[in-house]
Amino acid sequence: MFEDITEAARAAATELCEKSGLSAGQIVIVGCSTSEIAGYDVGSHSSSDIGAAVFWAIYGVLDRLGIYLAAQCCEHLNRAVITERAASAGCEIVNAVPMPKAGGSFASAAYAGLRDPVALGGISADAGLDIGNTLIGMHLKRVAVPLRLETSHIGKASVVAARTRPPLIGGTRAAYDEKLF
Repeated sequence: MFEDITEAARAAATELCEKSGLSAGQIVIVGCSTSEIAGYDVGSHSSSDIGAAVFWAIYGVLDRLGIYLAAQCCEHLNRAVITERAASAGCEIVNAVPMPKAGGSFASAAYAGLRDPVALGGISADAGLDIGNTLIGMHLKRVAVPLRLETSHIGKASVVAARTRPPLIGGTRAAYDEKLF
């Protein structure tokens, strides 16, 4: 079971990076319900082993590329984010340490596995993976674009991916009308 989960998480992270064109220094937000991966309702069967397996698989992909991982905590920590201190510029650091049933198993694994972890009240990530309907949208930059990945599930949890882009603002009315009709 853990081999399948690890491979699916690694594949999803790899595909996200390839399809979104991420580069070193950018940030990927990941929300992960280990309960959903195991086939249960979100928040009902937290698993430290699953959290660690998914964390190390995704972190391995991102770290090799110089991309920062931001792990979303559960609602018990107000969806705080765990990331490297180096990725926290301009963000509010909060005083929280996630635990498997208060913050989430994935966020707990991130806090234990990152080199210099900090908890943030929020972040503006460049792309994201939502594993098990954890609602990561609040931590993505303003214009999120969905990405369809070949890896649609990790365990029993659905996987939704997104990249972001700068807002398209400006242009002429004639150019706008031409695009519509």
